[in-house]
Amino acid sequence: MLRVQNIYKEYENKPLLNGISFQVQQGELVCLLGSSGSGKSTMLRIIAGLEEPEAGKVFWNQEDLSEVPTHKRGFGLMFQDYALFPHRSVSENIAFGLRMADVPQGKIKTLVQAALEDIRMTDFADRAVTELSGGEQQRVALARALVPHPRLLMLDEPLGALDHNLRTELIKELRAQLHESQKPVIYVTHDQEEAFALADRLILLHEGLLVQDGSPEELFRNPATAWVASFLGLGNLVPGKAVSEHQFDTEIGSFNLKSTAPLESGQDGFLLLRPGDVLIGAERINSSNHFTAQVRDCVFLGDYFRVEVQAEESKLLIQSPFPLTPGDEVELAWPAEKLLCLPA
Repeated sequence: MLRVQNIYKEYENKPLLNGISFQVQQGELVCLLGSSGSGKSTMLRIIAGLEEPEAGKVFWNQEDLSEVPTHKRGFGLMFQDYALFPHRSVSENIAFGLRMADVPQGKIKTLVQAALEDIRMTDFADRAVTELSGGEQQRVALARALVPHPRLLMLDEPLGALDHNLRTELIKELRAQLHESQKPVIYVTHDQEEAFALADRLILLHEGLLVQDGSPEELFRNPATAWVASFLGLGNLVPGKAVSEHQFDTEIGSFNLKSTAPLESGQDGFLLLRPGDVLIGAERINSSNHFTAQVRDCVFLGDYFRVEVQAEESKLLIQSPFPLTPGDEVELAWPAEKLLCLPA
């Protein structure tokens, strides 16, 4: 439905978006994920027609939108602060876009009533939005964005202003509402947990570039670079050098890999050691990928103990089913099939 082609955008004479291309299909929920300043919100504004790129085009069903003004693109955009009108009621806020589109009054009433039922807020119709909780305001803003039936819905950090507990509670509800709408959705966030819980597909931006595009499972299992693995919090990254396509040398030892390393022999890179994949204790280790480390700290987190260990100059985090005593030495290993070697 939507195709973004080679978008370039500068900010303060530096490239903010450097040749970004991707597509969004009907009913697909795509998350633009990246750290602050990676150009996520600017990308939304370009798609909406609120900003112009230095180069590149945006297409909808093969139609070039370069000359199509914002109000004629038929796209909905929901901001982090919701941009609700404080002097209007819940119903009046939801009806605003319909009135701007000159929808007949009788139809507006029907559509607003249906929207209130969808967000389970029929009893709030006449209440001022200033009297609502953060979660209730988020629902009203989403209903207002959806009720004009936009061809594409874009949400810019819509849960960013909420506390963690409320955000977690709303994510499941929001995913269900967005999928039920059957609209193509672009969802901007810097929160990895939020993106993984919501998205059908993740597009990861870093320093103006699209560094990886795929399903949450694909990015989790096969991060393209060490930066992707670090940003997603996938585990320990130990620097080293590829010796061959199945061997990687580090300061804590030489590791055999089952998967083929995406590095040339002699090339520097990083070894990804996921905390939950570790084998602990000499009796469990029959792998060549083992080394000795010293326990620095041990914290109980319910399902496991989070343990910090020191191996040579590397500090590593591991997950243990049992407590380990700070100061003790412990044998650790990672199975070859669990290891990934990544470029920087």
